[in-house]
Amino acid sequence: MSQNNPALQLLNDIWADINDPNFIWQVLALLCCLGGAYLFARFWHGRHQEGAGRLSDAGARLVFPVTGMVLVGVARLALKPFFHVNLLKLALPLLGSMALVRSVIFVLRQAFPRAAWLSAWERIIAAVVWGWLALYITDVAPYVIDSLEQVEFAIGKQRINLWMILHGIVTVFLTVVLALWIAGLIEAKLMRLDRLDSSLRIVGVRLAKALLTVLAIVTSLSLVGIDMTALSVFTGALGVGLGLGLQKIASNYVSGFIILLDRSIKLGNIVQVGADSGQVTQITTRYTVLKHPGGTEFIVPNETLIGSVVQNQTYSDSRMRLATTVGVAYNSDLDRVMQLMTDVASAQARVLADPAPRVMLTQFGDSSINLELGFWIADPEEGRGNVLSDINLGIWRSFRENGIEIPFPQREVRLLNTTTAE
Repeated sequence: MSQNNPALQLLNDIWADINDPNFIWQVLALLCCLGGAYLFARFWHGRHQEGAGRLSDAGARLVFPVTGMVLVGVARLALKPFFHVNLLKLALPLLGSMALVRSVIFVLRQAFPRAAWLSAWERIIAAVVWGWLALYITDVAPYVIDSLEQVEFAIGKQRINLWMILHGIVTVFLTVVLALWIAGLIEAKLMRLDRLDSSLRIVGVRLAKALLTVLAIVTSLSLVGIDMTALSVFTGALGVGLGLGLQKIASNYVSGFIILLDRSIKLGNIVQVGADSGQVTQITTRYTVLKHPGGTEFIVPNETLIGSVVQNQTYSDSRMRLATTVGVAYNSDLDRVMQLMTDVASAQARVLADPAPRVMLTQFGDSSINLELGFWIADPEEGRGNVLSDINLGIWRSFRENGIEIPFPQREVRLLNTTTAE
């Protein structure tokens, strides 16, 4: 049995080497290789801080097992002419498996940074990789594969087996995760291009993720051996579904790409759609999020933004004009009142000096002369109600200090045909 099984033969050779005095040299060589790999890993971590980049972080996780494999391989070649190196031969696949486990976990963490399930599945994934390695080392893996291939069934004209399904699931999973990781690298690169418009960067990220995911699925299924023509029925059904019941969803997705490409609405814009208004905080391929200054968030389908009139207050210029109205008594000195109102607005830090605040007489009311104070701000995303409140409070204080009256409606009631009581 041991002669036909290389793995068992290797274990028997190691057991035989234990009784050899030269076995201590194998142990010392392995310890030196692992120690050297550990020191190099410490040096690497000191030179490359965590978070410096995806490739740098990946190197930090793989530097110990990869360096260990290189040193063990060199030691094995150097010591092989002098004595047996079966222990070093066994250490190579173990270090390779460690590198594989760390690679899979790292790519998963990068592809799904907010996934809470990854912490629970990390040990399971590691156990699966190490378990398959154990089957491979003991040469049991071919028997397991043969057993799984015996379970066959047909889907149409395509015959598949249990091993093909499991192999396909693992292959699709790994290729999709790898595609998402590559898409993450592209996203990080695009987001650092300040000269490129934010909408175009978002479009590039979305297209990269979609194309890479589809390419990964198609490639992985082809690698497994599944005929892609078997998916023709599924794609036909999907087309019928889009034509019958998913028009709105498809329209919203197309509208989302149009909005991102034509840049009519961008992140940070102050827009109003019907009765809903707010700052654009998120643009997805299906909907756009508007955040009202009061904290309420409106989720507006992209089709609505394309098919209706949208008031974009910061489309070409972020400056916005605000106005407040106040009434003064008819006996007031209007020139003095206008100057006080202008001074109050100019004293506010958020009010622009150009265009300068201006007061206009708008109406001769029943009991007051109505004046409108207009001014401009450059940061409407910081709120409008707060600056209006500050200016109104400043006007009230200034009028009180200068003896200017803000009248209120008064009514005179006369009683006619009354008799005095005796």
